[in-house]
Amino acid sequence: MSRGKLIVLEGLDGAGTTSQAKRLCEALSARGISNHLTRQPSDGPVGKLLRQMLTGNHMMPDGSKPHQDMFGLLFAADRMDHIQREVEPALAAGAVVVSDRWYHSSFAYQGTDADAAWIQVLNQRARVPDLTLFLRVAPEVAAHRRMLAGRVQELFEDLPMQQRVAAGYDRVNAALAARERIDVLDGEQSIDAVWQGIWARTAELLQLPA
Repeated sequence: MSRGKLIVLEGLDGAGTTSQAKRLCEALSARGISNHLTRQPSDGPVGKLLRQMLTGNHMMPDGSKPHQDMFGLLFAADRMDHIQREVEPALAAGAVVVSDRWYHSSFAYQGTDADAAWIQVLNQRARVPDLTLFLRVAPEVAAHRRMLAGRVQELFEDLPMQQRVAAGYDRVNAALAARERIDVLDGEQSIDAVWQGIWARTAELLQLPA
């Protein structure tokens, strides 16, 4: 049995990574290709804590937000648990693992306030994806999409923070391009146009008919 591939979708909140990751797995299933859809934060114990914190349900006693250093540690811990508990077993079984976010998010989000080099050290043992698809959208466009979807604003989703994160993603993508494949797609195109770009690159990776 051949080992599976890890495909990651990345981008700002509102870029469409969640819906496109689901669509990718549906397309793989329709072609009889074993796949596994997952996300970060994960659905494991650390990931569940992170989701509570991101929705504002875990504040400090004085009402302040948790420090970015804390998030950096928790995201790295969740990522290693996620890899061992869920991702690696699926890859070993030959499945294509599609993850909505990976360590690129930590570099872009926690790297804006916490020490970027330290965040990289925390994640240096995380598996490098076979393909990362970054859906680039302007922070203002992403914010408008979140509003239309009726989403409750999470920590880090105010516009100034998202603008810093967008710049962080650009730095991360440029820095990592020498060691891994990161394809940047125009996430402001129509949903179907973005999907066509995702599928073309996936088909190329998996050597499938486009």
